[in-house]
Amino acid sequence: MKPRISMITLGVRDLQASIRFYEQGLGLPRMESPPEVAFFTLNGTWLALYGRDALAEDAGISPEGSGFTGIALAHNLASDEEVDELLEQAVAAGATLVKPGQKVFWGGYSGYFADPDGYLWEVAHNPFVWIGPKDE
Repeated sequence: MKPRISMITLGVRDLQASIRFYEQGLGLPRMESPPEVAFFTLNGTWLALYGRDALAEDAGISPEGSGFTGIALAHNLASDEEVDELLEQAVAAGATLVKPGQKVFWGGYSGYFADPDGYLWEVAHNPFVWIGPKDE
């Protein structure tokens, strides 16, 4: 079987502003991309940013909508301190703090921010799961 890459695509209102947020604000590594889309490499997957109207048109649905979309993206880190640092970094880059970092019911530590288009990101430390390379 050929290797596969999973991709998460976010429909964004202002592509250039979102590229700045993810590339410069959060420091995600950007891949070479056509002008109408931006790809970022993540560990084992890609993140794509694409115009919201164009993505809705591609799916055959209306781009209008508001409120909770029923999805949150997650970024896992190695410590509670790293969670707080990334939340601060995201807010400094233009995100909205939704929930500050705090101990959570499942025994970890997490908080949430919303990116400039309102997509929710959980930033978490799960002390029960190792997130580093397998050889560590």
